Amino acid sequence: MSKRFFLKATAVLAAVAAIGTAQAQTTPIKFQLDWRFEGPAALFLTPVAKGYFKDAKLDVTVDAGNGSGGAVTRVASGTYDIGFADLAALMEFHANNPDVPNKPVAVMMVYNNTPASVMSLKKSGIKTPADLSGKKLGAPVFDAGRRAFPIFAKANGISNVTWTAMDPSLRETMLVRGDLDAITGFTFTSLLNIEARGVKAEDVAVMQYPDYGVKLYGNAIIASPKLIKENPAAVKAFLLAFTKGAKDVITNPAAAINDVKARDGIINTELETRRLKLAIDTVINSPDARAEGFGQIKGPRLSLMASQVSDAFNTKTRVNPETIWNGSFLPTAKELDILPKPKK
Repeated sequence: MSKRFFLKATAVLAAVAAIGTAQAQTTPIKFQLDWRFEGPAALFLTPVAKGYFKDAKLDVTVDAGNGSGGAVTRVASGTYDIGFADLAALMEFHANNPDVPNKPVAVMMVYNNTPASVMSLKKSGIKTPADLSGKKLGAPVFDAGRRAFPIFAKANGISNVTWTAMDPSLRETMLVRGDLDAITGFTFTSLLNIEARGVKAEDVAVMQYPDYGVKLYGNAIIASPKLIKENPAAVKAFLLAFTKGAKDVITNPAAAINDVKARDGIINTELETRRLKLAIDTVINSPDARAEGFGQIKGPRLSLMASQVSDAFNTKTRVNPETIWNGSFLPTAKELDILPKPKK
């Protein structure tokens, strides 16, 4: 064997070994969304598309979901490493499954306020929460607004409400058709769906829970305790890359929708851009979010929510706020400073 051949072979083997080492250092992360590939999914699809996760040595795959409850259980089962879910759904899972060993933990707040609203057609005469007493409301059984409605009702003196359950695709149709007096749903989901059924936005009455005394947190990034224990650096890297992508999405929502379009080519670009902007304005860049800081929570508010969820959801055990949240993986305050100042 010639010396030249030996050196060349050694160099090739070293290059192969280096590639193998680089691949070994990349951590695969399975991520579960709370819902379909709609506008707000850009928050996670943009950092994938721009390579922010890849730069952080993470191989992140993002899958569509069918509700926060499903996201929580899939992370708990180990099928997914990280997910996106309503904090109330996470609290309910903890309180109703005290003996389950792998309960997910919230590691970053994204929707500082719940997006839940009660929506009705103005022609129904419903103008205030008190007007809902004795009315017929509708929502899927797992809808976050419906689950938390007892908190909204208690805060606003509402009584004697009758509920109708349906598939999510029928909720807004039933309201427009007159089968229901009002519905609950995420503002940026149901309001635009009502419009898509021929009703003008100005003809819809929207009562957002945070505007009527219900300061529940909304969706958070949740992580598997197994991942937290075995690879805390990956959790930290995920949150930093996500924050970088979220800043891009908030700065230019229209461009970010292209990343959603790449995953689901049949979305209505104009509609989903509006949906994303509405989500940013109502629950991401809200006054509460700016006061508390993007990604963060306040202990007293979390404790109050834990108590309210325990009562409203009639959980098997009381929600323990200390087991729900772990903020130790958050980026620095400077890195989290991504929310634009409010428009004057």
